[in-house]
Amino acid sequence: MPEAPAATPPTQLPGRTAHGNPLRDATDRRLPRVPEPCALVVFGVTGDLSRKKLLPAIYDLANRGLLPTDFVLLGFARRDWGDGDFESLARKSAQEHARTPWSEEVWSRVCNNIRFVPGAFDDDEAFDTLKETLDDLCATHGIRGNAAFYLSIPPSMFPIVLKQMERTGMASNELNGGWRRVVVEKPFGHNLESALELNKLVDDVFTAEDVFRIDHYLGKETVQNILALRFANQLFEPIWNSNYVDSVQITMAEDVGIAGRAGFYDATGAARDVLQNHLLQLLALFAIEEPVEFSPESIQIEKIKVLRAISLPADLESYAIRGQYDQGWLAGERVLAYRAEKDVPADSKTESYAAVRLGIETRRWAGVPFYLRTGKRLPRRVTEIAIMFKKAPHLPFSRTDTQELGHNQLVVRVQPDEGLTLKFGSKVPGSAMEVRDVAMDFLYGEAFTESSPEAYERLILDVLIGDATLFPRNSEVEASWRVIDPLEAFWEGQQPCLYRAGEWGPKEADEMLARDGRAWRRP
Repeated sequence: MPEAPAATPPTQLPGRTAHGNPLRDATDRRLPRVPEPCALVVFGVTGDLSRKKLLPAIYDLANRGLLPTDFVLLGFARRDWGDGDFESLARKSAQEHARTPWSEEVWSRVCNNIRFVPGAFDDDEAFDTLKETLDDLCATHGIRGNAAFYLSIPPSMFPIVLKQMERTGMASNELNGGWRRVVVEKPFGHNLESALELNKLVDDVFTAEDVFRIDHYLGKETVQNILALRFANQLFEPIWNSNYVDSVQITMAEDVGIAGRAGFYDATGAARDVLQNHLLQLLALFAIEEPVEFSPESIQIEKIKVLRAISLPADLESYAIRGQYDQGWLAGERVLAYRAEKDVPADSKTESYAAVRLGIETRRWAGVPFYLRTGKRLPRRVTEIAIMFKKAPHLPFSRTDTQELGHNQLVVRVQPDEGLTLKFGSKVPGSAMEVRDVAMDFLYGEAFTESSPEAYERLILDVLIGDATLFPRNSEVEASWRVIDPLEAFWEGQQPCLYRAGEWGPKEADEMLARDGRAWRRP
């Protein structure tokens, strides 16, 4: 849905542009979604995620007129701070990382409703103070007990914080006279067993419909557009099946290394960090059947069908590849090997690259291989879904006329240049009949002349409104781990394949597709 422009009050719609182009007209034909008065409590509010994503997203929402006047932001962290210290941190974070232009007027409205409570997660007195502060704010701001709690903390801290919230009664809808919701960041456990334990722990404190598990990739505009592409266009749906699709490649490549996160990353690896959540969620959205309606329940029903239908290759040795980057050159600079990164053990077997061939055992997708890959220290940062269509069964041209013609492709680019690319054959100008591949591009920024909201903007707004469409439920998380756990068990103790930093992964990943007569698309 088109968003209202910055600084437009939520009850006022701007006039239509002179051009009248609906793609370039920011007019919202419906009033923007604005939550009712509420509070957002952020645990770990001084951490990287909060400073770089959450606080800037809150400012951007306020700048776009999408937060209620009586919205309250309440931070909790182990710092000996007062409200003024927290306000300074929030201001600096918003100025450095916000997407929308800076406005002192907007910020003054935000900072008037900022509060901070210092304390440790095992400090009963600090949580009692937090409860009293939240109750007072609800009373003075007409919030009627509505509050969301964002756990921007390590998963190991979840049990302590959740038990404190249960002890103080902060998690109860009934006791507080309004809704209480909790936001849980990935990873959702490190295997199926731990995910089941975590899900039970959260569901014992909050009701299931009030638990929002964030996968920030689902908040990206292009990911959401997969549903529009599929179900708003008659053009694509008839060929979205095994009759026409040869294969699908889903890639999430990063040019950065582990960026000082050795403690987390070396215990996690690429498969658990990206494959289990981001890539399997992209696969599920791509492959779902049409939901009966565009509602959280209907979409989740179709996604879980796909996740449960995923099959692993019988030959994991050939079709499940893990790699680790060695020293190399990237963007003209020499970079360290993974094992030479700070705090990484010299004998680490953790993968920085993972690639696997999956199948989906449904009538629509039977026989279509889905190739998933993710890695660090690759040549460029890109996330995309590439649909490779089958070649025409007969070409009435000579072989030399079409020797440079490949598969028709539809590429959904999630980042960094959000949009679509359609690749097809066209005649080269001239007297001879020569057919080559050409591409048609659609870029969101060019078509709509406005930048897409950051993922956390959309997701925080959805939490405050109570829209769970873009949030994985328990069953989705558990189904994803049932795919990843056998891979991790197979890889246990094995040395990863090495690849030089700046290359597109280990040669074994190229050989995986070559066995099937295919090759990775170069983004």
